[in-house]
Formats: sequence, structure tokens, C-alpha cells
Amino acid sequence: MVEKTTKKRTIEEKNTDENVIYVGRKPPMSYVLAVITQFNENGCNGVVLKARGKAISTAVDTAEIVKNRFMKDVKVKEIIIATESVTNEEGRNSNVSSIEIDLSRK
Repeated sequence: MVEKTTKKRTIEEKNTDENVIYVGRKPPMSYVLAVITQFNENGCNGVVLKARGKAISTAVDTAEIVKNRFMKDVKVKEIIIATESVTNEEGRNSNVSSIEIDLSRK
């Protein structure tokens, strides 16, 4: 079963882009450090992990490591999965899975 979701964001939510961490090719512990830094230094109550394609598993690992090993008061508020259309170098469109994991303090 394939599920497509559309994201609706309010103006208030768009202003929180500083609390977004884009997950890529680095090891999960690099992103764990970034999440902990966001929570502690910026005093924010929520951090969003975003990833596409192969990096989705790294984003999930990061969220679980933060939640279970380092910050016991953090919970997963929301998970959004979607499909994004990306144009490659040859000009062809391809669909790429994406995920947003919204972490918040209890």
C-alpha cells in the first residue's frame, strides 16, 4: 500500500526552520549531537528531523538514540511520510520517499 501525504504548514510553523535538522550521509551520532544542541542551547521545545531516500533509516536511528539514551524526556510528537518528485541530472523525474520526525519535550 502506497501512501501519499500532503503537508499543510501555517505561517507560524514556517518560522521554526532553525529547529529543522536535515539528515544526510553522516553517522547518526553527528545528528544526535545536533539535536541535543538544539534542545539545550536554543531552549526550544521541538526539533524536526528531515530526511529523504537512504537517509531515512539514519533519521529514525537518530530519533531513537536521542529518545532512549540521551534525553529521556523527549518523545516523538508526529511522523510525516511523503513522496517528493526530484529531477535528476538527465532531466528525468523520479519519486523519492521522505520523512519528517517531530521530536518534542514532554
